[in-house]
Amino acid sequence: MKAIDRGRIRACTATLGLAVFAIAAAVGDAAAGGLVPRSLGPRTSAMVTIEQSYAAGTIVIVSGNQTLDLVVSGKRAIRYKIGVGRDGFRWSGIVKVGRKSKWPDWRPPAEMKARSPQLPDLVPPGPLNPLGARGIYLYRGNTDTLYRIHGTNEQSTVGGFASSGCFRMSNADVIDLYERVKVGSAVIVK
Repeated sequence: MKAIDRGRIRACTATLGLAVFAIAAAVGDAAAGGLVPRSLGPRTSAMVTIEQSYAAGTIVIVSGNQTLDLVVSGKRAIRYKIGVGRDGFRWSGIVKVGRKSKWPDWRPPAEMKARSPQLPDLVPPGPLNPLGARGIYLYRGNTDTLYRIHGTNEQSTVGGFASSGCFRMSNADVIDLYERVKVGSAVIVK
């Protein structure tokens, strides 16, 4: 009986050791490839005066300028640098914040999977997840648009035209925005 228990313990220990080695190797490969963020990225927020007056809490995105403004009051807003949709993926309209998530997982939409079949069905939270530290989900009425304001672990895409229609921020900026914005807030995309 003791020999069986010891054998099971050795087998479990060996399996656990292999699993730890595989995880360490994956993390090492990701770090070597520059995928593991060394920081949350830069803070780009600045208080600005905007041209039009909006209700406090409204988000105004100007895709052509790669900016996101969170209205503080009237014509005062906190402006963040963002990445926006590449050619053919930019959009405009009025939506709302439908929900928010810390360290969200990511499920590529069917349209994206059709364009890139190698994408996994699910990417768990972590350094390889394209949604970064926070996800702010945009809804039209009660329907998820599948567009997000989210963080990114690819800082070089912030300020550019790189996404499939979502709005990317540094993880530091999206954490700041996440704490300030409320579910139900209007989001105006120009």
